[in-house]
Amino acid sequence: MSEISFVVDQLKLAFEGEPWHGPALMEVLEGVDAKTALERPIGKAHCIWELVVHLAGWEQVVAKRLQGQTATLSDAQNFGHLDSTTEQSWMSAVAILRQNHAQLIRLVSGLSESRLTDRVPGKDYDVRFMLYGAVQHAAYHAGQIAILKRARN
Repeated sequence: MSEISFVVDQLKLAFEGEPWHGPALMEVLEGVDAKTALERPIGKAHCIWELVVHLAGWEQVVAKRLQGQTATLSDAQNFGHLDSTTEQSWMSAVAILRQNHAQLIRLVSGLSESRLTDRVPGKDYDVRFMLYGAVQHAAYHAGQIAILKRARN
C-alpha cells in the first residue's frame, strides 16, 4: 500500500470508518439533532454544532492548502457565531462537513507520493505532517463530541 493510499484510508477511518480507537466522527454524530448540537452540558466548552463547523472549516483549509493556497480560518470562521439554529441549518452544517471531507479525500487520492514532502504554503511543515494532523483532528473532535453527548445524560 502506498503512503497516499494509507493516508486516504486513515482519513476515511477517522471520519466514517471503523478505526481501532473507537467510533468514527460520523458515527458519533448519529442521532444528534439541532437541539442536542446546541446544548452546552460542559460549562464553557464548545457545543457539538460549533465543533462540526470548526471541523468543516479546517477540512476545507487543508484542501485549499493542497491546491497551493495559503489558507487559514479567521476567529469567526474557526469557532464563530451560528447565524441560524434550525434543524435544517444543522443538517446543512453536517452536509457541508461531509462535502468538505469528500473533497479532501478526492484531492489526497490524486496526490503523488513526492508531494508528501512539499512545504505547505505559508507554513513551516510539509504535506505529510498536515495530512496526518487532519486525521488526528477528526479523531480528537470526535472524542470531544462523544463526551458532550455523554455529559447530557
